[in-house]
Amino acid sequence: MAFDISKMRNIGISAHIDSGKTTTSERILFYCNKIHAIHEVRGKDGVGAVMDNMELERERGITIQSAATQVQWKDTTINLIDTPGHVDFTVEVERSLRVLDGAIMILCAVAGVQSQSITVDRQLKRYHVPRVAFVNKCDRQGANPVRVRMQLREKLGLNAYMMELPIGLEDKLEGVVDLISMKAIYFEGDSGVDLRYAEIPAHMVEECKKFRKELIEAAINFDDELMEDAMMDEENDYVNLDQDKIIAAIRKGTLAEQFVGVFCGSAHVNKGIQPLLDAVVRYLPAPNEVENVALDIDHNEAEVALESVDNKPCVALAFKLDDGQYGQLTYTRVYQGKIKKGEELYNTRSKKRFKVGRLVRMNSAAMEDINEGCAGDIVALFGVDCASGDTFCSEGTNYSMASMYVPEPVISLSITPKDKQAAMQMAKALNRFVKEDPTFRVFTDPESNETIIRGMGELHLEVYVERMKREYNCEVTTGAPQVAYRESITTQGEFNYTHKKQSGGSGQYGRVAGFMEPITEKDYEFVDAIKGGAIPNEFIPSCDKGFQKAMKEGSLIGAPIVGVKMTINDGQSHPVDSNDNAFQIAAIGAFREGYAKAKPVILEPVMKVQMTAPTEFQGNLFGLINQRRGVIVDSTDENNSSTVNAEVPLSEMFGFSTILRSSTQGKGEFTMEFLKYGKVPNTIADELIAKYKAEKEAAKK
Repeated sequence: MAFDISKMRNIGISAHIDSGKTTTSERILFYCNKIHAIHEVRGKDGVGAVMDNMELERERGITIQSAATQVQWKDTTINLIDTPGHVDFTVEVERSLRVLDGAIMILCAVAGVQSQSITVDRQLKRYHVPRVAFVNKCDRQGANPVRVRMQLREKLGLNAYMMELPIGLEDKLEGVVDLISMKAIYFEGDSGVDLRYAEIPAHMVEECKKFRKELIEAAINFDDELMEDAMMDEENDYVNLDQDKIIAAIRKGTLAEQFVGVFCGSAHVNKGIQPLLDAVVRYLPAPNEVENVALDIDHNEAEVALESVDNKPCVALAFKLDDGQYGQLTYTRVYQGKIKKGEELYNTRSKKRFKVGRLVRMNSAAMEDINEGCAGDIVALFGVDCASGDTFCSEGTNYSMASMYVPEPVISLSITPKDKQAAMQMAKALNRFVKEDPTFRVFTDPESNETIIRGMGELHLEVYVERMKREYNCEVTTGAPQVAYRESITTQGEFNYTHKKQSGGSGQYGRVAGFMEPITEKDYEFVDAIKGGAIPNEFIPSCDKGFQKAMKEGSLIGAPIVGVKMTINDGQSHPVDSNDNAFQIAAIGAFREGYAKAKPVILEPVMKVQMTAPTEFQGNLFGLINQRRGVIVDSTDENNSSTVNAEVPLSEMFGFSTILRSSTQGKGEFTMEFLKYGKVPNTIADELIAKYKAEKEAAKK
């Protein structure tokens, strides 16, 4: 029997840290008979969640790597990816969303929309991933799913409607009311396995009618036939409307990213998960309902629509690499055609052919061998030499799929191995981590000869240092964290520079003139305003190259330069002595001349920080921000809890978690993510410049 692609879903679970993503994934595995016992994320039984298969993840109770598994719900196959909520591991979210067709967005019923929820929302919109929302933790004190629905509208601009209402809240949570069928659902038996459908409790009938009416009025906008039926039936409160038509209309709205259905429950107490799985099947797209395009490399990167069918040439994307005990595992999403064991595929980036050896389906850390992966499926290949984001094609097809967005790292750390053995292991580990994680960078400082690692935050680098220790038995000492500063200009600066070198034989000559000015929308722009061939056409790219080289290192603290528009309007060449190299050197000299006149400044990464603590500590939170050159954006008080949003320079945030804990008796928590680059105050700029000069002097000696 042929595989029915309409009965497949590729979904991810994404949310703010600690909203209960991994607990929800765990329950999904349990109700789909994938696991036979439920273990808690921070469980006392020492087992930990199945989807958190790294020792570090279990210890810290956070997800670091996205994990993939396949489950069966009724007659539908679901490929499920659990993604990290912590902003430092944002690339894991990016790479997962790149290959997903739909998502469950989980929110906490108490905290609602938090800072990382906003980031996740932005990522879902970037990759056009339709979603359903699940308001989790309805059993917690202060839970209010309807308020969370309003926050989805106000803070994220989503067209969100309640699909369910909870029966009771906090410790009185009994079940949910399905607003389409208008039935109460109770979760009974061992671990809530048995569903009991009943009439809605009398005290909730009016409220349910009100929310159902809202829901129907939103749904009819997506289906003309349903709208006609509704017009005929308005007297009757839409009671007689065809349920299948309502579901079809909501599905249409969800797929168009115009509608978000809000479900509720509590994964921890086993309530609300089965209806959520039904919602995944009902409202989220099958692989063949999503438009996927590739670029045809042979035809000037023209866009080609991919079809989720088995009888076309294979096109697949490697979206995640994992180096395990059996070698490199490459997680791959098949977009078109099939991947078969033993056949040859072509890597369009490296232009190398390879044979598919072992093909497996992943169930978190466990794996099962398979012979083929069909269109729409997520499989893993063993022993393929590739990088994250590579495209694999059948012979004769040369397509490339757009890769994912990779943010720039903002923090660096020097690491030194303890001995020779550790140095060898460290090189192995770093090589693997760079392949696996595009936001993790490694380079050697040419002056100090130290190995520097770069990443998205303290926790990000901390985890990698810890993994070196555990997985590679490699002890390293770390230096103080360093901030990735930038330099920029604040005004226009003119330049007119001549490079002239005469020594035996042919010399070098090039003159470059023009001006530089600040821009905000991009890092660099080059404008050719040369008239009358003052600089011959063949040397214009040389000027551009020279400017870009000069931008790699500023004169203030040696940091990369950003936000500069270079315009050349005059110059001069020599019929014999001018060449590519001469104009590159002239452009570097011209840049430095203009840069000195354009009032250069130092920029520092500014982070978006969200802190939450009991209301009694609000004054402490404000104080901590003010001490760190921070700007408070807003603060909210709800349910005896204060949330403060602020913008704080990264250099002031090192070791903040310890300080926050001690200022709030261990009750405060915070998240931060990169926001923008901002100008460094003059006093700090002077310190940085003096330090840079001293280091240069020391290096000369």
